[in-house]
This record gives sequence, structure tokens and C-alpha cells, in this order.
Amino acid sequence: MRMEGDGVAVVTIDVPDEKMNTLCAKMTDDFAITLDKIEGDDSIKSVVLISGKPDNFIAGADIKQLSACKSEAELEALSTMGQKFMDRMSDNKRPFVAAIHGACLGGGLEVALACDYRIATEHKKTSMALPEVMLGLLPGAGGTQRLPKLVGLQKALPMVLTGKTIRPKQAKSMGLVDGLCDPFALEAAAIQAAEGLADGSMKAKRKDKGLFNKLLEDNGVGQAIVFNQATKMVDKNTNGKYPAPYKILDAVKAGLSSGHAAGSKVEAKGFSELGMTSESKALVSIFFGQTACKKNPYGKPEKGKEVNTVAVIGAGLMGAGIAQVSAMKGFDVLLKDMSAVDVNRGEGAIRSALQKRVKKRAMTAHELDIITSKVVPLIESDPNWPKHMANADLVVEAVPEIMALKHKIIKQMEEHISPNCIIATNTSALPIEEIASASARPENVIGMHYFSPVPQMPLLEIITHPGTSNETASKAVDVGVRQGKTCIVVKDVPGFYVNRCLGPFLAESMSIIEAGTSLESLDKAMKDFGLPVGPITLADEVGVDVANHVGVFLREHLGTRMLGSDPAAMQEMVDKGFLGRKSKPDGSGATKGFYMYPPGKSKGKKQLNPEAVTLMAKFKKEDLKLSTEDVQQRMICRFVNEAVLCLEDGIISSATDGDIGAVFGMGFPPFIGGPFRYVDAVGADKFVAMMEGYAEKYGAQFTPCALLKQHAAEGKRFHPLTE
Repeated sequence: MRMEGDGVAVVTIDVPDEKMNTLCAKMTDDFAITLDKIEGDDSIKSVVLISGKPDNFIAGADIKQLSACKSEAELEALSTMGQKFMDRMSDNKRPFVAAIHGACLGGGLEVALACDYRIATEHKKTSMALPEVMLGLLPGAGGTQRLPKLVGLQKALPMVLTGKTIRPKQAKSMGLVDGLCDPFALEAAAIQAAEGLADGSMKAKRKDKGLFNKLLEDNGVGQAIVFNQATKMVDKNTNGKYPAPYKILDAVKAGLSSGHAAGSKVEAKGFSELGMTSESKALVSIFFGQTACKKNPYGKPEKGKEVNTVAVIGAGLMGAGIAQVSAMKGFDVLLKDMSAVDVNRGEGAIRSALQKRVKKRAMTAHELDIITSKVVPLIESDPNWPKHMANADLVVEAVPEIMALKHKIIKQMEEHISPNCIIATNTSALPIEEIASASARPENVIGMHYFSPVPQMPLLEIITHPGTSNETASKAVDVGVRQGKTCIVVKDVPGFYVNRCLGPFLAESMSIIEAGTSLESLDKAMKDFGLPVGPITLADEVGVDVANHVGVFLREHLGTRMLGSDPAAMQEMVDKGFLGRKSKPDGSGATKGFYMYPPGKSKGKKQLNPEAVTLMAKFKKEDLKLSTEDVQQRMICRFVNEAVLCLEDGIISSATDGDIGAVFGMGFPPFIGGPFRYVDAVGADKFVAMMEGYAEKYGAQFTPCALLKQHAAEGKRFHPLTE
């Protein structure tokens, strides 16, 4: 703490030896001592809180400290202590000013909310959010109480219920911050505001709600309407699987109806109860797993040899997506395809995606122009493309799944790229070692399996073949992390990890259809289990032809584990052109797969494709009238068994990688935590008994793998109870 101006105490927040400031025990202890000094010094007229870190204010609470709590009582005490800490600032006779640059998240935003005035920098790194709900928690240090009173109930609820990120201009517009400034002027602006607040020459201006919003937010009847709509939204978005949003609503209601003290008690109680739920523990485990995946297992690339220019071969859906995420993260991008029409389509897809972000105010038009300017289009007939390609540090081929074509691309690229340039293949199933066999430098070839749609799907599988060098692997992981992806390293086997697990899962979906369950009932059962979409919709989304191709490929390699259904059903769908959303539109403009998708956004929802229903009826063997639970467990145990087998065979290196890959690669329910945490929750002995019952009833495809049996026999878990 130091003194500036007319009695302004500038408190610098800087947790030593850490990149990010967090509300850890050491920081809060030091902060409490600082508050004691402030309260005991009459010369201090106002206070500025500013970060000593270059790119964050306070990035939230210390999650390790929270997860170390063993009881509701411990968590409630922690929350109550945090509330009292914030109340000390809020109730202090001296005005407090929060000077915000970079991430201001969770407990960090709660600190800012407890201040009298907030100034934020207009910088792309500056963001504000209360993301506790994403960990199955609620803001436990006054966030549910102060935010609605500051910005209004209707603006506060989306933030606390979804963890929505707010950028500086939006924060100013909604009243979350009082002023914006350039990063270099932040401290001076904060000191000036602190002086003005202390001498009365300046007051924080609060936006007038307007008559309609006052009617909605400032009386019980209007509030009831808002809460009713919010509850409906939560029901729809969570399917009742996540308890945190409901506890958040309870805490906000209590504060508005009974005051800050009563609301704070409900907040602390809700925080403690949520922290002990299986849902929160699963979500926290995912948080730690994702954090671990940011560490490069091969070490950082040698300085000066990092990848700066990424070339993408193929400007289709996948190629354009890879180019987009690369350019958005600062890479120079070369986007090459056969013709100008192909490349223009890819560039158009990138611009269209970015324009949607501009429309949502997640990006400025200027930022859009900068990103698109980083993408250089190249076509085969342009004699200058080889000169550009010589600058590439990494080439990602995203061409169709044809081995001969991939070999052709590798040979063509190696005529023009530098000797140290990496060639990455975005195959979803083909063996990387076989692809690398066409290369003169196979040590530079690696698999980088992105998931569609690339800008939305967080997972990236990095696949090394036996000849891949560590330097190549290091650079590939580094690129993935810099692209914002969650990377797991996977062994070079058919289907790699996620698609390998999806093979038996999708085979079982056809088996269940053949047993009399309708397409819609199957989808609904799996959505009710917690998947974002059912397996039938999933096939339409990724492409029925792709799902069929992977199925055919895996049947050659997984043998018994792919049994249970007639593969001719999917092949007939492909033969009829029912490829899902990617299929060619019919006369009405609709695309067809298992469902029909009308053109445009306002012309009706998807409906079952009657021709697909008729086709599937041909393959119906019997009507077992399977219960929803049977459908769910048959589907999930096929996926889980394959996931555990991948760990058994060393295809993935840990149960954590397996959970992360399943959650971010296929949407395994986050509130469960992944296939390995699911087995731990059910108990390996019970899970094995269930599978053996299915094996006896339906066939050898349900035979549990050796590692599952071992865990069942020895009472072992995949994750320690302490995690």
C-alpha cells in the first residue's frame, strides 16, 4: 500500500510467484491486515484497489482451497468469512475504487462489486464474470446480493445463472462499471475518481431503470414474473441435472425480499450445500483436468522455433474452422484449396462466423478485419502458392478421408515446405503411421484430430505414431493450447480415443432401434441421461456418412465389440443420400438424415424423416419394450467399456485424460464427470455385474474388459476419493 494524491491509498494486489491473482488464504490474510491499517489511519480518505499482474485483476477464488473442504460446515464458514470481508469494504466510510484490467472473475468480481466505484480498461483481455455456476457452485461472497442491486435483476440473472462473460463496453452500458479508460491511464483515472468520491466532487451515476423495468423489478409481483421466466430457462437448459442455478435463484430471491443480511445467509448455506454435491465435485474435477491439459507433456518448444504460420489444406467445414481458430489466436494462416470457389467458400464461412460474434458484441468490427486479414487464400492454379507455403511452420491437411489423397498432399507439400515444417493430419480414424509412410520426413508427421464444429468444440486429440519426434509433438501440443483447445495425447490406433468409444456406442443405438425403440425415444432417453444431443441427432450432426465410415472402419479392428446391430441400416441411409445436415437440400430446401431440417431459422423445427423411419422399420427384429433406464445403461456401458479398454491398452495415459476427452469430445455429461468417474460413482463391482447381465442376455459385445473386472474384484477406483 502506498499513498497518492490527496489521501488516496493505492493497494496493489499481487500474489507472489503466481501468474494469476486468486482469493487464496495468503491473499485474504494480507488483505485483512491491509484493511486494519486503512481503518486505523485517519489520513486515508479513499482507497484504490489495483492489480500488480499484467493481465488480470483477480481471477477468482482458489479452487484448490475450496475443494480441500471436507464438510458443509467448512464451506459455509469460508463463504461467511468472504461475505464479511466484502462487507468491510462496502460498509467502510472511505470510498473504495476498483481499477480493473484483465480477468475479473468470480471472487474477483465480488471484490469489485463491494467497491463504491469501478473503472475498467477498454482492452480485449478485460472481462468480468461470475462463473461459479460452471463449477456447480454459486457466488459465495456476496455476488448474488450485490449484482442484482447494481445492474438490475434482469441483467444480473443471466450472469449468475450461466457464467456469462461481460466485456468492457457492455459492462459500462449495463452499469456494471462506472467508467472506461486506456490501460496506461488506469491508475491515474482510479486515483482521480477516488479523490472525487472522497471530497464529494464526483458521485457514481447509476442508470435509471425506466418505468417498465421498475414495475418488473421493484415489486413482488414483477419479481415473481422475472423469477418464473428464469426458472423456466434453467429447466430447459439444465434438464434438472444441475442444482446450482436453483440455489442461485433462492439466494437472489432472499436478498431482494428480506434484505442483504438474510440473503447472505441463504447464499452461504447454498454455497456449502452445493460444494458437497457430486455434481460440483465432477465439474471441479473437469476444471482441474482441463488445467492439467494446458501443460505440454513434451515441454515447451525451443525458443525461436515455435509455430507462427499455419497452413491449412482444404477450405471445407473442418479446414475453415481450423483456419478460423488459428487466426483468432494470432497465427498467420495460409488457406489452400483447389479453386477460388472453394477457398472463397471457406473465407466466407470464417467471416460469417466472426460477424455473428460482432453482432453479439463479443468482438469489434475492427478485430474482425484484423483476424480475416491474417488468412491468406491460395489456390492450386496460382503459381505463387509454393512461395507462400515455404513460410509455413505447420501444415494441417483437412482433406477427405482417402489415404491416397492424404499421401498425395504430403508428397506435394514436402516439395515446398521447409525441412523443419510439421505436417499434421486431421483424420478422424485413419492410421497416422500409414499416412506418414508417404513422407520423406515421417518424424515431422503427427495427427491433430479436431472435432466439428472446430470453433465450438474444445477438444483436440494429438496422435503420435512410433516415429513422431518429441520436438514435433511439443510443437503440435503448443499450437493446440495456443488455439484455445483442450489437448489430450492419444496413441495411434483405429478411431484414436473418442471415435473409438463412439463406435460401439453408435452400434448399440442401431441395436436398440432394432429392438423396437423409436428414433425419438432413443434420443430423448440419452438427453435425459445428460448428453447434449441423442445418438440419432449426433449422427445427423457429424454426417451419417462419417458415422457409417467410422463404423465400417472400426468393425474391421474391434471385432466383437462392434457387434449387436446390422451395419446395412446405416449403409442404406448413406445410399439414399440421407446424410444429415450436410446432405443436399431437396426441392423444399430441407436437408435430410434421420431427421428433416427445414431451411432457415424461422421455418419450423426439425422433424423425423418419414423415409428414414420406414427404412429403419425394415431392420426391426423384435419389440422388447425397453425401459428408459435399460436404453441408457446399454448405450453408456458400451461407451464406458471401450473407454476403460483404452486406458488398459495405453491408448490414453490416464483416467483424467479419458474423462476430459469424453466430456469435451462427445458431450459425456459434465455433471457426472466422465466415464471413469461414472464407474467410480456406480461402483466397479455393480457396473461389471450389470454388463455381465447384458452379455448373458444380448451377446458378447457387452463383455466387460479386464481392467473393469480387476477394479471390481479389488474394490478399486479410477480416481482417489480425495479428488
